[in-house]
Amino acid sequence: MLKQYTVSVETDITRGLHSFAIVGLPDKGIEEARDRVSAAIKHAGFKSPKQKNEKVIISLAPAHIRKDGSAFDMAIALSYLCAAEEITFDSKGKMFVGELALDGSLRPVRGVLPLVLHARNKGYKEMYVPYHNAQEASLVDGITVYGVLTLKELVEHLTHTGITIAPQARTEIIREERVITHDFADIKGQAMAKRALEIAAAGGHNICMYGPPGTGKTMLARAFAGILPPLSFRDALEITGIHSIAGILEDQLIMYPPYRSPHHTSSYVSLVGGGSNPRPGEVTLAHRGVLFLDELPEFDKKVLECLRQPLEDRVITVARAKGSVTYPAHVMLVAAMNPCPCGFRGSSQQACKCKPHDLARYERKISGPIIDRIDMWVEVSAIDHSVLLDNTQYGEASKDIALRIAHTREIQIERYGKEKTNSELTARDIKSQVNMSAAARTLLEQSAKHMMLSPRGFHRVIKLARTIADIEECVCIEEKHILEALQYRPKVLE
Repeated sequence: MLKQYTVSVETDITRGLHSFAIVGLPDKGIEEARDRVSAAIKHAGFKSPKQKNEKVIISLAPAHIRKDGSAFDMAIALSYLCAAEEITFDSKGKMFVGELALDGSLRPVRGVLPLVLHARNKGYKEMYVPYHNAQEASLVDGITVYGVLTLKELVEHLTHTGITIAPQARTEIIREERVITHDFADIKGQAMAKRALEIAAAGGHNICMYGPPGTGKTMLARAFAGILPPLSFRDALEITGIHSIAGILEDQLIMYPPYRSPHHTSSYVSLVGGGSNPRPGEVTLAHRGVLFLDELPEFDKKVLECLRQPLEDRVITVARAKGSVTYPAHVMLVAAMNPCPCGFRGSSQQACKCKPHDLARYERKISGPIIDRIDMWVEVSAIDHSVLLDNTQYGEASKDIALRIAHTREIQIERYGKEKTNSELTARDIKSQVNMSAAARTLLEQSAKHMMLSPRGFHRVIKLARTIADIEECVCIEEKHILEALQYRPKVLE
């Protein structure tokens, strides 16, 4: 997550020709606060700074950190009123966040939840936020939250001269039943793909589905999100905070893993984040959830290559001239692709019409390092039309599969002593915590040499086999688990 700083607002007023300056590396939005704050102070019943012959300097400390956004308005207005000796109050232990409208009312701002968490962790006792942000802010316990409607109301509350603002009640956490719009029971056939997706969900593994157009790859990926276990409260707060910073939060705690599906024309900045004022990208918005890349080879190669670090490190660091930021990026990558540009390479139903140079260009779009970071490659073949018409071919419902996955996740938590999936195991963890029979070890060594697996691929086979064994509640990895894990190694684009 972005490193957070507490910004102190200081004001100095001296006599002289009127000027109003804000220092401390503010962006354009903060510089424009001069006009917003002046108008809001006037409508709150005080004399506007623009009506006085004084030199006003607002300092945002620490001065070496760039600041952006309009969330400083409330603090700037209060700092000015105190310096002008219009009001007096004790600011110790209080933090103020909010954008001022010209009439003195408070507008909601982005990223309130992580700000409240930061304030609580820094020992602040009271947090003043716009009224429409109060419900989000009160998700955090251990700090008193006040929802403010207007600057005048806030001043009266702080100076005890009128209205007293009641503390915001703690937002009640209600885990509503998940609404599953795409159910595995609605997908006919594709038993192998469903099995692979269950394994991927149980162990947090990356997976790619390939096959001709129209075989159900996208539908399977959409149903995949419905079998993931609910988020813990800690993860829910973290993800809600990320979505709040991005400005896409819908005034509720996110209780289930997010599902993001960017279009293949997306730029690498939109995927990994960044920009002149850094914002989270799709990889971060999918944190603790699913990043679905449909038509994988159609993404720009530069976009795909930027996924190397987050898929391996679970974080992404974006460096720009203004500084660098590190975003969380613990995602499960689910990809879908056709075997060739026309989609029918290797199909028994229709002949491939692609030219050799088209096939070569298509294959070059996905590099070896990206292929190696995807644990599972599963073919989604065409379904016979008779199966589609057979009403007895429906499979298990998503809610039943989700129960098995939740149980498998509990096995992993019990083994590792914390919330951790098999896909997160390090080489040291594999050595100390993964049991394997002698026959399975011999099979793995022989297969790795025959398939020329890289060290990363070798370890990923072990992690995958460990998940398959957990689903079957086996303490030790056996030969059959290794064999199933090996069959998910990439066969496409060879």
